[in-house]
Amino acid sequence: MNSPTFKSLFLAAAACAMQYATAAPTTDPSELKSPRPGFVPGYLATGTWVDSLALLPPPPEAGSPAHAADEAVFQLSRKLKDSARWMQAEKDAVLAFPKASEAFQCALGIGITAEATPHLNMLLRRTLADAGLATYKAKDFYKRQRPFMAGNETICTPKEEASLRKDGSYPSGHAALGWAWGLVLAEVAPERSDVLMQRARAFGQSRALCGVHWQSDVDAGQLVASAVYAQLHSNADFNEQLALARKEVAAARLAGSPPTADCTAETKALGK
Repeated sequence: MNSPTFKSLFLAAAACAMQYATAAPTTDPSELKSPRPGFVPGYLATGTWVDSLALLPPPPEAGSPAHAADEAVFQLSRKLKDSARWMQAEKDAVLAFPKASEAFQCALGIGITAEATPHLNMLLRRTLADAGLATYKAKDFYKRQRPFMAGNETICTPKEEASLRKDGSYPSGHAALGWAWGLVLAEVAPERSDVLMQRARAFGQSRALCGVHWQSDVDAGQLVASAVYAQLHSNADFNEQLALARKEVAAARLAGSPPTADCTAETKALGK
């Protein structure tokens, strides 16, 4: 994908988040000054995210047992090219809405749309930015090379290769936002928490299996997400939108609103 990095998509717009701190949480992306069609700023203002550089240890050094474990996962990913799991990793790479909303629909058991579940949809859109941007203090400091780069290996999203080469690997922004989504959805629908967090883990693993992140990048991204998720609970808009999303999910279950994602293909890919 010949597009800006995750950081450049959201950083300028994140400064707008504070102006919504006391107003009712909106479900209209146009009110949030989207940095690009399909994306919106998060709940947290620029510079208030958790300090990922202070939170995380340095990435594994070359020659260390931890780096050997990273390399083993990467080599496994080479055997999965063109498999159902490889194709699922390609789907999990999509962050633009409305397509991105399909990632957790099967685990949640209902559809997630701007029309039927507007507050839930906005929760996912805004926490995507919060969790992803929180990884950048460490990303920009370590500038870790991604696993596919040394040998110009194949990845599941070749159109993204140019932008990925410019973006640090540690920690994984995708893994962070996917874990944050799992935590948000598990709080919205606690009766589905097991399957939702399993899906969040698989979402992060998609980045390692795609060949664009080391396993330690994924693990570190999930740790950042946990810290961001705790931080978000001090935000009034987040808490109000969370409460409204719970009501939407309950109503959608009563209405029998089915997922729009291909759950048969997802189940096959993830081995469930």
